[in-house]
Amino acid sequence: MTTLTIRMPDDKASRLKALAQSRNISVNKLIEELSTIALTEYDAQVRFEVRAARANATQGLALLDELEKLELAD
Repeated sequence: MTTLTIRMPDDKASRLKALAQSRNISVNKLIEELSTIALTEYDAQVRFEVRAARANATQGLALLDELEKLELAD
């Protein structure tokens, strides 16, 4: 496991401590959870961009048209 030292304004550090306390977890665990969320969002964005680069816009628009027809039929 790696130790990471970060610098941030005192007020932000205080707010993070208060947030951790409200969740009954340590600041370390809070930062670990927040970094997991950030990395998950980043991974999803990268996957989307890769798929979008391989996509066919004409087929995608046709699928959206079909979906709209199905929604209007309901």
